[in-house]
Amino acid sequence: MTNQDIFQPYKTKKDATKKAVKHASKSVKNIRSVYVQDQSASVKDGEAVDFRVNLKITFEVN
Repeated sequence: MTNQDIFQPYKTKKDATKKAVKHASKSVKNIRSVYVQDQSASVKDGEAVDFRVNLKITFEVN
């Protein structure tokens, strides 16, 4: 997976959040929670179609 994959738009905020956590968990262990700091969506024909999220990740350091 490349950074390009991470920053692509997703169909739901939930999908975008899950993908970001999955990617972060490859290098950050003991993730405990995420905080959606910012979110945005593209609009096409009056409907939100692509979602992006900016997260803060909380993790435990051993």
